[in-house]
Amino acid sequence: QVQLVESGGGSVQAGGSLRLSCAASGYTYNRSPSTYCMNWFRQAPGKEREGVAVIYIGGGSTVYSDSVKGRFTISQDNTKNTLFLQMSSLKPEDTAVYYCAARRCFGGADLIEHSDHYWGQGIQVTVSS
Repeated sequence: QVQLVESGGGSVQAGGSLRLSCAASGYTYNRSPSTYCMNWFRQAPGKEREGVAVIYIGGGSTVYSDSVKGRFTISQDNTKNTLFLQMSSLKPEDTAVYYCAARRCFGGADLIEHSDHYWGQGIQVTVSS
């Protein structure tokens, strides 16, 4: 089992920055964190959930969606237990509920939802113009 808890959301004006955090825990995760990929997904009102960033915990490789590339940075802390999403140059279209997700990927990092993803509860990010 894997437990994920997001924090750091809130409201910001366009052009501003926010940093989201996701604390990962659980027996399965703690045994072998380096086999996991950690994702950030988001879902805006009336839209489907989309993957915005992913990091392979074992190797540190990252992938970003075109909509956030160059503005968002995904990273992990040295313990591999906390995931971050640094969001800069925020736009109103970044307004969404952001979800942290984890799955064992063995290096195959992608932005797709998989049936074996573990999910956090989601956190609201609102960007006003």
